[in-house]
Amino acid sequence: MREPNDTDPLALEQQVCFALSVAARSVVAVYRPLLEPMGLTHPQYLVMLALWQHAPLSVRDLSALLQLDPGTLSPLLKRLEAIGYLRRERNPADERSLAVTLTATGRALRRRAEQIPPAVVERLGLPIEDLHRLHAALTQVIAAAHPARAAAG
Repeated sequence: MREPNDTDPLALEQQVCFALSVAARSVVAVYRPLLEPMGLTHPQYLVMLALWQHAPLSVRDLSALLQLDPGTLSPLLKRLEAIGYLRRERNPADERSLAVTLTATGRALRRRAEQIPPAVVERLGLPIEDLHRLHAALTQVIAAAHPARAAAG
């Protein structure tokens, strides 16, 4: 096995994609035991966060907001509808558009979810200022990757 090498452009531990991938899996694992009692997976939690902030939303707008393609979003919505947290209905003004609204149960779930962010901060054990800086840096990475993704497509 080779020693880590700052000059090796393919050194695993030097790859931003590797660090992001491991960090994402690790943070989602912190959320899992907090979300399970609510019957939510992490992707479903992201859908609920978007709806708590912006509902009602069209599937198209929700897809754009979450940066998920509709094919990925659709099974999440179906599951959340099956457990009673949201409704998908045709928009009367545009029958081609599907509107997503929260049910009373979905709206009430927000109260329980308000406990999640502080619990995650506590479990991570990082100063909130570091988490704010990390969020800002990741937001920059996301913005920088968008033009790269468009150019590759």
